[in-house]
Amino acid sequence: MDIHFGKGLLLFGGTYGNFQAAEALFCEAARLGFGSDRMVCTGDLAAYCAQPQETVDLIRNEGVATILGNCEENLGEDADDCGCGFEDGTACDLMSRQWYTFCREKLDTETKRWMGTLPRTLFVIMGDKRLRVVHGGTNVINEFIFPSSSDDFLNQELNAANCDGILAGHSGIPFARIVGDKLWLNSGAVGIPANDGTNRVWYAMIEPTDSGLKISTHALTYDHETAAGEMCREGLTAYAEALESGHWPSTDVLPEKETTRTGQRLEPLSLNWT
Repeated sequence: MDIHFGKGLLLFGGTYGNFQAAEALFCEAARLGFGSDRMVCTGDLAAYCAQPQETVDLIRNEGVATILGNCEENLGEDADDCGCGFEDGTACDLMSRQWYTFCREKLDTETKRWMGTLPRTLFVIMGDKRLRVVHGGTNVINEFIFPSSSDDFLNQELNAANCDGILAGHSGIPFARIVGDKLWLNSGAVGIPANDGTNRVWYAMIEPTDSGLKISTHALTYDHETAAGEMCREGLTAYAEALESGHWPSTDVLPEKETTRTGQRLEPLSLNWT
């Protein structure tokens, strides 16, 4: 499916059942002049946080173009695990059993059915660029792709995608890079901080300019104390602490370079793609 965006778009993903952060995102989008028809979501609407049903309902009611994340795929199939790609027995794997079971029980049957109908990908047309929206990697929905991923690897993914650029999510850390003449953009996550020691969450924007496209990532502050409180009431304490501290409870999934950057404040970035 191709969607044309003449005036730019706001890209986000990984709301993870964080209703307060999702609400703040839509308020910020409205302030910036982005209606829901100019927003795209890379999936994983419900996961770690305490209000999966309310968060999914908000995004559905806004009518945002949304693709299938691994969480939607597995919840839609009523599978036994989240399909995040965590290695068996790791801390992330063990903790996921709690929050995934919580989401599976809290989401109603119709919502899980809807999740299973979401497309795996869509294409964004902006100017003369055709950008493919994926959750993780081009062909693997739960592929973790981080800022330290090599240009060679990203180039392979981009070539396989048959497009001018990739708009992705899943890994939770925002970054943007031009590889050759193609773009890779990960907007980060709205529901959980980026492991940078701050309680901010992230989204991205793509805007047309006279010479091409402006690509930017943006930090978002929100009522993290209320979100964390809701999680504590539901017993989801490990990730509740992450909302407060900005540190992930486990770095199992991170490559060495991202692990060494734990707690280092991320700064928004901006680049021109001409």
